[in-house]
Amino acid sequence: MMTKQTKVLTGLLAGVALGTVVALVISSKKDGKFKEKVSDWLCDLLEGSKDKFAKTMSKAKDEVTKMHS
Repeated sequence: MMTKQTKVLTGLLAGVALGTVVALVISSKKDGKFKEKVSDWLCDLLEGSKDKFAKTMSKAKDEVTKMHS
């Protein structure tokens, strides 16, 4: 199990990585395929994050329901 500090550090590093990629895309003078690939990757990443968040929330709700039953 990950400790709270590990989760915070992991989130921080993921945010830095994502910010770096976004900055590279925005500042890139190249048009075309590079921006398209990065944009597609970011969309996939965000979509996957939404799915994981929804699953986690569902599990949390189930656990709370079990505790109150």
